[in-house]
Amino acid sequence: QVQLVESGGGSVQAGGSLSLSCEASGYTDTACMGWFRQRLGKEREGVAVIGNEGSKGYDESVKGRFAISKDNTKNTIYLQINYLRPEDTAMYYCAARDGACAISAKMYDFWGQGTQVTVS
Repeated sequence: QVQLVESGGGSVQAGGSLSLSCEASGYTDTACMGWFRQRLGKEREGVAVIGNEGSKGYDESVKGRFAISKDNTKNTIYLQINYLRPEDTAMYYCAARDGACAISAKMYDFWGQGTQVTVS
């Protein structure tokens, strides 16, 4: 069983940056983890994923602006968000699954409660 807690959200001006964190307990080497977001009136969408071996995948909308990373000693993954745009405003969720990485939200088994990012 994996428990996930996100942090780091806030309100930022367009063009600014944020760093999000997701601390996992019960994390194993088999788990894939990722960041997803849900904008008002929209379905939850994939942002970035990272496998236990370090492989990464990004949605095209954030490639070149967002970077996912992990620190296994802290059981934590991160999302560095640069050049923020108003359309990046969303609730950002951390997720994990005990299987191969995928960027589709429906494939993930465990979810955090989310952290709000607002870009003005």
